[in-house]
Amino acid sequence: MGFFAKLKSGLQKTRDLLFMDVKDVFRVGRLVDEELLGELEERLLLADVGPAVAGEAVERVRARFKDGKIRDPAEMLEFLKEYLAESLGDGAAAGLAKNPDGPTVILLVGVNGVGKTTSAAKLARHLVDQGGKVILAAADTFRAAAGEQLDVWAGRIGVDLVRLADGADPAAVVFDACAAAAARKADYVLVDTAGRVHTKANLMRQLEKIHRVAAKCVPGAPHEVLLVLDATTGQNALSQAKVFTEGVGVTGLILAKLDGTAKGGAVISISRQIRLPVKFIGLGEKEGDFAPFDGKEFCAALFAGVTAGGGAAS
Repeated sequence: MGFFAKLKSGLQKTRDLLFMDVKDVFRVGRLVDEELLGELEERLLLADVGPAVAGEAVERVRARFKDGKIRDPAEMLEFLKEYLAESLGDGAAAGLAKNPDGPTVILLVGVNGVGKTTSAAKLARHLVDQGGKVILAAADTFRAAAGEQLDVWAGRIGVDLVRLADGADPAAVVFDACAAAAARKADYVLVDTAGRVHTKANLMRQLEKIHRVAAKCVPGAPHEVLLVLDATTGQNALSQAKVFTEGVGVTGLILAKLDGTAKGGAVISISRQIRLPVKFIGLGEKEGDFAPFDGKEFCAALFAGVTAGGGAAS
């Protein structure tokens, strides 16, 4: 199954919420009136796009209806698809930063349980497939399972792993990984960080120390700080995003666990409110279930098979 087919399948629950009873709500010949606009807003909220995006989408539809640019539900659906794609932007176009003078250091941050370790491994596989030489750094030294999991992934992908004893200073892991990358002429250092260290303040101090150590080892590092969010948590991911963007200079987002969630619309809300590009999305547990994010492709998958007066294809 190709990635688009997987994405389409993963968004099925979100599509069902957004377009349930589509034959009635968007039936051919129905007037674009306040009742329809109210139902549209309700559907967008059910899909977890958030009140700001839902409200603005409805206002845009209302304005275009008054201007004669939207005359029926079919045109409204087409506009909605274009509007949401525009709201998402194109993370793939932004790409990853690249250090021209040595290894590119990328930190993956986020709370425990969002899929950081798996995302680090999948990103490593993606970069290897593009011809990059990658070193993984197991800097979540407080959770033994994280290091063990990354060790398994490193062996499966065929990349080097830098790992110290459980409980070691995470910054020391980063120092060793950067030194190893310079010695082995690696292109990337991917750092899996802890998601919880007693308190939020302690966690932020630890991440700031990792920043400082990385910068001493490799000028300009870290070149990317990617915040991993669990798509299944919907709007709750926004509060996590705000904490990390305020604390550690996040440069982009990875949306993990997008498969099977009914809250896929939160991708749009998070992207709009945090004003950072979604650079990658993850589906499932396999190495290939990961790809650069493309807003147009996401919306095409979300609207797949949906037509006014028709239905939402499975």
